[in-house]
Amino acid sequence: MRFLLSRRWVLFGLAVVVLALGCFRLGEWQFDRLHDREQRNAWTRANLAPDPVPVEDVLRLDKEVPADQEWRRIRASGQYDAAGTVVVRYQTRDGGSGVDLVTPLVTDSGTAVLVDRGWTATGNTGALPTDLPAPPSGTVTVVGFVRADATGRGIDVEDRSTRAISSRTIGPELDYPVYAGFVDAETEDPAPADDVVRAEVPDLGEGPHLFYGIQWWFFAALAVFGFGYLAWDERRHGPRGARPSRRRPLPDEPDEPDDPPRDVPQDRPREPVQR
Repeated sequence: MRFLLSRRWVLFGLAVVVLALGCFRLGEWQFDRLHDREQRNAWTRANLAPDPVPVEDVLRLDKEVPADQEWRRIRASGQYDAAGTVVVRYQTRDGGSGVDLVTPLVTDSGTAVLVDRGWTATGNTGALPTDLPAPPSGTVTVVGFVRADATGRGIDVEDRSTRAISSRTIGPELDYPVYAGFVDAETEDPAPADDVVRAEVPDLGEGPHLFYGIQWWFFAALAVFGFGYLAWDERRHGPRGARPSRRRPLPDEPDEPDDPPRDVPQDRPREPVQR
């Protein structure tokens, strides 16, 4: 097994170690994501089941929505500020283009909660629609699901529109305090004159993380097994480049004899001796 100490095999072994460890870590990452998904699903199931609670019991002015409180059902009463509506662009439902409508609901305490009232279809032109469904007037009671603020570059607000909902960017555009996070409306009382498509509850499946994790670990095991097999093969048969050729003859090609025929001198007839 001294050949394993050669430069070629040492470099090959290091490459296999790096590959196997990388695949192993990717598998662990997928299993961690599976664990996180299972935890979020457990929180979501627990939050969807109970009756709605007052909005002030969950949302705060200066505190982000905790992960274990998302999708909790809340109830809030107040008046919509239709002039403060923000349009969430590039939203699709069943293959159709549209926008989500986010309108502040100013509660009796003077603090507003951002309410994603739902989705409405629009033309796929990129321009902001002007004939949006109006929110109900007067005192409105909203029952909905608590959602955490979005993050990233898409939360910027421009011309009363955005790509993702965040109270951190929408709140400063308004003249009253706003709770952190927002609410996906489930029902409105009274109901709006124009129907909108309500937000969908999340998918509680576990996703492909288990399959991907097993797949990455299989690749790690395959790399180690392949290294071991190649080492065993070289120990038994020697280096591949130094092995004798074992080419098989073609079907129409005659087999070559083991020993090529030799030229055997034949006896010549003797000439008569002249005396």
